[in-house]
Amino acid sequence: MKVIFSHGKESGPWGSKIQHLAGIARQAGCEIDSIDYTDSLDPDQRVERLLERLKMEQGSVLLVGSSMGGYVALAAAEQVAVAGIFLMAPALYLDGYRLQHYQPLCQQIEIVHSWSDDVVPVAGSIRFARAVDCPLHLISGDHRLNSSLDTVAELFNLFLARVITGSPIFKKDDHNVV
Repeated sequence: MKVIFSHGKESGPWGSKIQHLAGIARQAGCEIDSIDYTDSLDPDQRVERLLERLKMEQGSVLLVGSSMGGYVALAAAEQVAVAGIFLMAPALYLDGYRLQHYQPLCQQIEIVHSWSDDVVPVAGSIRFARAVDCPLHLISGDHRLNSSLDTVAELFNLFLARVITGSPIFKKDDHNVV
């Protein structure tokens, strides 16, 4: 499986959060790529760049997006089916972003957002999670989630394992976490 990271508006392709999560994905046997979007602040130009990158992929792909990169991952997944999408404080339902309704071609989606995010309102993550009925983890920290990186890493590790194995979060005949 290939894991492709999309960074936020003002960060870079190999920031500390992406480096940490990339290490987890490598340990799980995944190939890693992190696209450099630093030359463009336009979210939809970034979507086009990710779509071009996805055209080169042959196998399963998991998208990881942070902030504006979350929007980029979801928008690309409207056109290309992916194995999973892991979103961190995704910039959803914001003014100036072309898409305001999301229908990704993906069944495995999970979101991590901070209650104290003063950059991207947590309300967008709540709205999206409710609309697609996906797990949403509201944790302490700020927009960058760096103070909660261990929690984010643990959630990513569990999500990655579920996507790789195809296991659901819950057993069919039980309500206990697998």
